[in-house]
Amino acid sequence: MFKDYNMNQLVLPLDLEVRLQENDIAFAVHHLVESIPDDVFDPFMRTTGCPAYHPRMMWLAQGNAPSYRTINRFRVHPAVTPILKQAFVTFRCHLVEMGEINEEAIFIDGTKLEANANRYTFVWRKSIERHSSSLVDKSNRIYDNLVEQDILPEIERESPDELTLSELEHMGEALDAHIASINQKIEASSDTQERKRLRSERKEPRLLRKEITDFIERKQRYALQKRTLAGRNSYSKTDIDATFMRMKEDHMQNGQLKPGYNVQIATEGQYTLAYDIYPNPTDARTLLPFLDEISSYLPLPPHIVADAGYGSQENYQDILMRRGRIPLIPYTMFENEKSRKWRNDPFNTVNWSYDERSDRFVCPNGQDVTFRYMSKRTDRYGFTRDFKVYESEGCDGCPFRSRCTKAKEGRHRQVHINTSWEEQKEQMKKWLSDQKTGSLYAKRKIDLEPVFGYLKANLSFTRFSVRGKAKVKRELGFILMAVNLRKWLIQSVARRAT
Repeated sequence: MFKDYNMNQLVLPLDLEVRLQENDIAFAVHHLVESIPDDVFDPFMRTTGCPAYHPRMMWLAQGNAPSYRTINRFRVHPAVTPILKQAFVTFRCHLVEMGEINEEAIFIDGTKLEANANRYTFVWRKSIERHSSSLVDKSNRIYDNLVEQDILPEIERESPDELTLSELEHMGEALDAHIASINQKIEASSDTQERKRLRSERKEPRLLRKEITDFIERKQRYALQKRTLAGRNSYSKTDIDATFMRMKEDHMQNGQLKPGYNVQIATEGQYTLAYDIYPNPTDARTLLPFLDEISSYLPLPPHIVADAGYGSQENYQDILMRRGRIPLIPYTMFENEKSRKWRNDPFNTVNWSYDERSDRFVCPNGQDVTFRYMSKRTDRYGFTRDFKVYESEGCDGCPFRSRCTKAKEGRHRQVHINTSWEEQKEQMKKWLSDQKTGSLYAKRKIDLEPVFGYLKANLSFTRFSVRGKAKVKRELGFILMAVNLRKWLIQSVARRAT
């Protein structure tokens, strides 16, 4: 049951001082919220206790005054996620109906926003690995010493390289038993010198037992930290989903790393149609999961437009082959290849003459660089690339050797050619040079940057106020929808004025 809420019914007594202007943003909010299906709000329904405020009232209160706690509970509630998703779907449908977007392309870009986390609460993967390796070495040495002193019988280990938690606990139990036996000898002896010798003998096992206890606690902590990292290089103790990144807003000008999130948005007509957040700072690794997220509730248009930070063989291949869309995404060296320096560099392999019949290049010194073998490289994410490896017939005595190759003496210049990648690059050049697709790519900056500019400069939204990926994503959804509605209101006023 919800508290009564009906924006289409007159409320008495009338207060003429709060009458809204015709172009007030409240009307745009009301139209959007009222178009969301009722069943989306069902998770907020209460069957017991005081009736809840209707979720629609979180936008327009109709004279009610929910407390800030009520509003905050609403914005971080897990059930808000499908409401926000439905709001973006409804808003996009409205844009299509009004002809504001033509569904020809989506423009994707990212920015980094600071997390609501303390700046000096970092946990680094390399530090964990270093300390964990030191722990393994120390525990192995203690194990060998205990076996050598017959304090611990040799155990059948799961791994010869590292002791498990259960094996460390077994070592601790063996030390406890050894210390207990010494204590019994001390109690049974009446000889002062013998008791003194036994107490001295007991010191080392006690210290080792303390170390083993510390090892067990640290091993458990390192295992938890590695699970929390989940492939990242760092995280914050006060927001474990945040990763330390370099921000554009670097007021100290020292390249300081701050805990943050990589925010990705997809726009058209300067309206945000989809969004998501990621813990990895590089954009190239976010494109495919972001497209999967968009596809889960919106149809992908024919063209996917993004900057060179997203250009990779894996991304091109996925968009072309699996999704059947056209990527208008330049590769990293796209602009550099247009420069005179690149085109005139005699040691750049793209400027070497190539004989397709014999499958060989000719280097600046006139030596043949012939095909030798095929090579495969698989990156840490599991994507495999195929290379044709060419090698010079001889670089010994070449006057250009120091400028042409960094190979050691006795070895010759090698050239690795990824045929699929080269074909994709050529196709990308054609699309970006074509009048139609090239003009689509040219719209990228004017479509995306105003959204980020308004978000950061006008609304001063550069730092999240909640912690945890799920809550951060919901907060981002609210702020981006607010930007959309302001943009829609400005457009509506401009249309009425003309």
